[in-house]
Amino acid sequence: MNKQELIKKVAADAGITQKQALAALESTLAAIKASVADGQKVQLIGFGTFESKKREAREGRNPRTGKTVKIEAAVLPVFKAGKAFKDEVNK
Repeated sequence: MNKQELIKKVAADAGITQKQALAALESTLAAIKASVADGQKVQLIGFGTFESKKREAREGRNPRTGKTVKIEAAVLPVFKAGKAFKDEVNK
């Protein structure tokens, strides 16, 4: 399912227009992105948790040359599926 298909599904299920569903989806995603970027956790009970994790700097190896390269530290977005979501997927 792509974004447009999701918008159509949400609009049909909620009884709203596709334009309203798009606005709601865009607003939701923007709020999640902003919160995670600020270091906050977004927890949706029954669905999952969005948060950021810090990955420390480390050394890696170029598989082609075997040369050691430095991998910079980074902050990465992480999603952990909730139990109800996992159970639904594993039906």
